[in-house]
Amino acid sequence: MSTARRLSLIALPVVALTALTACGEVTTEAGAGESETITVTDDQGREVTIEGPVERAVVLNSYGNEFVRAIGAGDTVVGVDRASIDRLPYLPVSEDDVIAEGLDQLNYEAIADLDPDVVVLPRNAVWQEATEQLSSFGIPVVVATAWDAAKVPETVSLLGEVFGQEEGAEQVIAFQDEIAGVLEDRLADVEPVSVYLEADGPYVTALPGSGFHDMIVAAGGRNVFDDASGGDAQEELDVDPAEVVLRAPDYIWHELPPSAEPTGDLETVADEIAARPGWGKLDAVTEGRVIVVNGWATSALGKAIGALYLASWLHPEELEGVAPDAYLERWVTEFQDTDLSSADDYVRGPAR
Repeated sequence: MSTARRLSLIALPVVALTALTACGEVTTEAGAGESETITVTDDQGREVTIEGPVERAVVLNSYGNEFVRAIGAGDTVVGVDRASIDRLPYLPVSEDDVIAEGLDQLNYEAIADLDPDVVVLPRNAVWQEATEQLSSFGIPVVVATAWDAAKVPETVSLLGEVFGQEEGAEQVIAFQDEIAGVLEDRLADVEPVSVYLEADGPYVTALPGSGFHDMIVAAGGRNVFDDASGGDAQEELDVDPAEVVLRAPDYIWHELPPSAEPTGDLETVADEIAARPGWGKLDAVTEGRVIVVNGWATSALGKAIGALYLASWLHPEELEGVAPDAYLERWVTEFQDTDLSSADDYVRGPAR
């Protein structure tokens, strides 16, 4: 968007935001020139109008950046948050393009200097503040929460509308549907296997309502803490390590923070888990059923690939012939347009 066009927008009256029930609705109005007006409904039910087509975007949250790249709009991104550039070094941005140290620490002057057509951020970011601060610059804010595994199709569709990449969005959704179809077909009659999941650090587990819990269920598992309550906004809860021992899970899943650059020795992390006081006698430990993964590989695509990996360990007979590594490679090479050194750098689990 040109500076002249930006200045003209500053003079426009603020448009009242109207709550709608549907998410991702879009209308476009093209003039005689090349520009068009795009109106979408974001995941907070807000109607947002964008002067398109979007050529420059600020996108916060690494999962949001993965989806924007997957639908074919990665080259429009001119500003990101610190976590995105740290986790996804293959993004076409530099250190100078970091405009947020966290989802609650946005540099609005830096955003305005980038002159984006739109800012996209998740609902756990300070979107209300961003909307108010950026309105004087005529920069619209769209809330799209890519980390919400339960709303992947809606979020991807919304991003497809914002960036005019509907076909790319359909391809991403179709890939997720393909994996879900495999799981549903193969696991229709299995008995759930118990799983203890550590989401982000020792003894932080996931409760019903979280994407991790849904991943366990989709994989034909049972969350050993499915009866617990009191989690945080993402339904994650600190638990007593002794309680994990008492619940004696068949499998232990420990997920490291997402990073396209492999971090940590997965085998060493598994050994550290096995060495925890009282954990050495768990069947999951003595029988080698401790799983350690990098979230870049397994939490991507709404945790669909993680569910496929987990199912392959919980139900190896039913998943015979299904290669999770191949799905991971497709996600990385086809949708992220980057290289995958080896799936073993990101996923460590029991022998199949």
